[in-house]
Amino acid sequence: MKAVGTRLPRYDGVGHVTGRTVFVDDVRMPGTLWAKALRSPHPHAAIIRVDTSKAERHPGVHAVITREDVPKNVYGHLEGLGVPADEPLLAEDDVRYQGQPIAVVAAEDEPTALEALELIEIEYEERPAVLDIRKAFDPDTAPFHQWGPVFPHFGTYTSRRIRKGDVDAAFERADVIVQGVYRPQAIDQVPIEPQVALAVPEPNGRLTIYSCTQAMYFSMGVVAAHLQWPLNKLKFVGGTVGGGFGGKVDTATETICSLLALKANRPVKWRWTREEEFLASSTRAPWHMEIADAVSKDGWLLGRKMTTLHDSGAYTRFSSYGLTKHSFHHTGAYTIPNLRFDGYVVYTNRTPTTAMRGFGVTSVSFAVEIQMNRIAESLDMDPFELRLKNANRVGDLTANRVRLTDPSTVPVVLAAADRIGHELKAEFREMTNEPRSGELLPEHLLSSVGGGA
Repeated sequence: MKAVGTRLPRYDGVGHVTGRTVFVDDVRMPGTLWAKALRSPHPHAAIIRVDTSKAERHPGVHAVITREDVPKNVYGHLEGLGVPADEPLLAEDDVRYQGQPIAVVAAEDEPTALEALELIEIEYEERPAVLDIRKAFDPDTAPFHQWGPVFPHFGTYTSRRIRKGDVDAAFERADVIVQGVYRPQAIDQVPIEPQVALAVPEPNGRLTIYSCTQAMYFSMGVVAAHLQWPLNKLKFVGGTVGGGFGGKVDTATETICSLLALKANRPVKWRWTREEEFLASSTRAPWHMEIADAVSKDGWLLGRKMTTLHDSGAYTRFSSYGLTKHSFHHTGAYTIPNLRFDGYVVYTNRTPTTAMRGFGVTSVSFAVEIQMNRIAESLDMDPFELRLKNANRVGDLTANRVRLTDPSTVPVVLAAADRIGHELKAEFREMTNEPRSGELLPEHLLSSVGGGA
């Protein structure tokens, strides 16, 4: 308990500010080869032919790999949890986003590797690209993904569904229906350290992998699965990440470095350029969210209908997990007794999207809070008072039927009002998060508190 409330120096602070911290790119091994990737110039195209023979014969080149060199080419981070995989490590019959890797070269230096890429002969057949999630369902849009336009593995459904209460009845008795459409766009993490890895073949047959991953055991499992190796043949070295924010949960470079190192029997480093980071690294997903709220004239949220489209990009990666979190938070910090939510993971020919700070939650929080302001404006009601009235309280039931034991909405809203000097009526200033009673327990909330379901 000595550390509680105490200002303590970061254990790595001195190394960071003096420039002595060792990141992956600082690790040097004798005989290291450099990797460079041949990436798709098209957002969607069939691969007709690939010929790497000239690149393989180029002086200074020690290894070239394509899909044929990967023991298990299609594997996903969540496959071990039962989520089917859909993304090849190296492109197979088609490319589905601009920047998708097709072949990778390991050479004595980066210029030589780039020269070798120019020698790879490849023939494409361009296909129409889907770049707007709203058009993925159009009847004249041909699905490019083997599962169709959306991820179909939410149990027996093609969407993440939430049903609670009687939504139709709530909308019938509403005094006001407030609707909004919210579309936060893609955001790139832009870490100072780009994606980078170094794979070193050891004399005992093991591989040592220096990695910038945020998820060491995830990445170790992914590499082992692609190589079809047991985990005990891999040694991961990491822990120092030069900015991740969620994007370095993906295992972007480790497996390919490993395959090249095994083929060349030399250490191999792959460091992405800043251009590659912007072209091919995962972003926070764009979302399309439609909300309709049934509201009483005195400011009670009676019911919500919501449809969400999550832009997964070309492959699923962590999108199904992110949408699940999104669905659980679609009511925000407020208790709404009647709900109908449908969320879809939609495929487009964009770079695959992934986790980024508050994955799935920040997007819906943005939408919910703007929607609350829109409701307050429609009712000519104080937006703080609207929030306090509908705030989660002890005993309330969430969208996914979790009984709340210590919600913080009321104290947070009160603190925000106090911080900006916003005057509240006495009945609102004195509110707490204690269980509902009296005027805070109207008839329409009876099923969402106490023992109701």
